[in-house]
Amino acid sequence: MEKFEILEILTEWNFWKEDMEVGIFREYYVNEILDRLKLDKVISVIGVRRSGKSTILKQIVKKLIEKNMRENTLIVNFEDRRWLKLDLEFLNKVYDAYQEIIKPRGKPYIFLDEIQKVEKWERFVRSLNERKEANILITGSSSELMSKELSSLLTGRTLEIEIFPLSFKEFLKFKKLRIKDERDMAFNAAEIRSLFIEYLEFGGFPEIVLVDDKRYKREILWQYFDDIIGKDVIERFNIRNSRKIEILAKYYLTNISSPHTFNSISRFLKIPVETISRYSNYLEISRLISFLKRFSFSLKEQENSPRKVYSIDIGLSNAIGFRFREDFGKIAENIVFLELKRREMKSKTEIFYWKDSYGKEVDFVVKDDTSIKELIQVCWDISKPNTKERELKALVKAGKELKCRNLKVITWDYEGREEFKGKEIRFIPLWRWLLG
Repeated sequence: MEKFEILEILTEWNFWKEDMEVGIFREYYVNEILDRLKLDKVISVIGVRRSGKSTILKQIVKKLIEKNMRENTLIVNFEDRRWLKLDLEFLNKVYDAYQEIIKPRGKPYIFLDEIQKVEKWERFVRSLNERKEANILITGSSSELMSKELSSLLTGRTLEIEIFPLSFKEFLKFKKLRIKDERDMAFNAAEIRSLFIEYLEFGGFPEIVLVDDKRYKREILWQYFDDIIGKDVIERFNIRNSRKIEILAKYYLTNISSPHTFNSISRFLKIPVETISRYSNYLEISRLISFLKRFSFSLKEQENSPRKVYSIDIGLSNAIGFRFREDFGKIAENIVFLELKRREMKSKTEIFYWKDSYGKEVDFVVKDDTSIKELIQVCWDISKPNTKERELKALVKAGKELKCRNLKVITWDYEGREEFKGKEIRFIPLWRWLLG
């Protein structure tokens, strides 16, 4: 392709001529990435398919051009079907055309969207980074831009940030409801609870949140599932027996917030253990699911214990599993897990679950570098005395064993503080905790 032909296509994706629609701003990700771009590292933006990576990229560019950097930004979308051959030579030609015709001033910001489609892309990126010639951000599906592969390809030059589907706070913003403080929560409590039920059912994929028709929401979620399994798992890992991995994926999404072993799944699905292990790894790499380890001071025990499984989005799990309203407790626990993963990225904590030899269990252990920061039990309905006592006994026992006094129970709508066996326990509604 000739340079002017390349620029003609690039102009449609860039802000050089005019501003473009960038959707509803997701401030945390935009600000975090802008800060990281100052560090002379290649910023790698990963995340499950349809989580909003490309839109966030445009929002970053929008912020930059507000600082009079319009010509200093270049977006290349490698999913554009008009590109003929995606290789290193093509990348160099795109960059040369940009330099020659747009003429950026100083150090430009280069955004390479779906970079994994370009053969030997890492040579181009590494070269620009070594010469400190450009600020570079790359995006791609999680299955293609795995941390281990990036470490090998870019040898310590990269910083990674993961994009999740919308948090509940972002969800409310997409619904045109901004909650800034406790006063806003109090004034809008009824509307928040109503929207929270929708969030529990359909989750936080941006496109899904903006669609009104429930039937279309489910259809789109099924399409997401098919695309993730087909493109990010089956094609990526050259899987011949697609039926087995689809069965396994549906099994996990139907059995969220529960501990599993590969042996037990193998017996249930009649699929070899080695295949279950390998396919489970592929599904986790695609970000469709995540596994949570049991807390133990013994690394060996952590690795050998059953792991709990969670979906990347509760709407996806509900659509595939047909189980909404069947078990709100499992749904609530999955939502708490996702929020803890978002907070883990911000606060550099780790999360686990806890279980003792008598079967007492605490849903989440939040650990920082040196200590246990908090213990969280998810108990949707605490109106039954036996259920409440069982959950609190486990929480108090874990608190004593792990030397943690910060004990929380996340509920549907009960709030307060209670003393149980000499320990203070805070109860907080899930929707309020998510907005904290």
